[in-house]
Amino acid sequence: MSSFLHTMVRVRDLERSLAFYTLLGMHELRRKDVPEGEYTLVFIGFADNAAGQAEIELTYNWGQDNGYDLGSGFGHFAIGVPDVAAAVERIRAGGGKIVREAGPVKFGTTVIAFVEDPDGYRVELIEQA
Repeated sequence: MSSFLHTMVRVRDLERSLAFYTLLGMHELRRKDVPEGEYTLVFIGFADNAAGQAEIELTYNWGQDNGYDLGSGFGHFAIGVPDVAAAVERIRAGGGKIVREAGPVKFGTTVIAFVEDPDGYRVELIEQA
């Protein structure tokens, strides 16, 4: 049986990115420094090695601090939270960028918000009771 493992994104400042995703309730699951390749991989998520739990792989290429083109194909990550408005305030207080304030989705009732990580990747917060 197949399973979804992770999504990889490249980041300019690994510690700044980790601080942002911590505001979302995620934490570092494992890290691998590869000196010969001059990069570091950090896998983050909500649960340690939980079956079926997808992760985000943050890849930091040493010395690549100028950023990356996000391209037009990537949309956003989606994360379920119990209270979108509270999550937005926590992210705002932590210095995060709010792209869309908490409120119902257009033509619907589900409460969502959009925030942006330090590298410009968007994260949709979806309220789940």
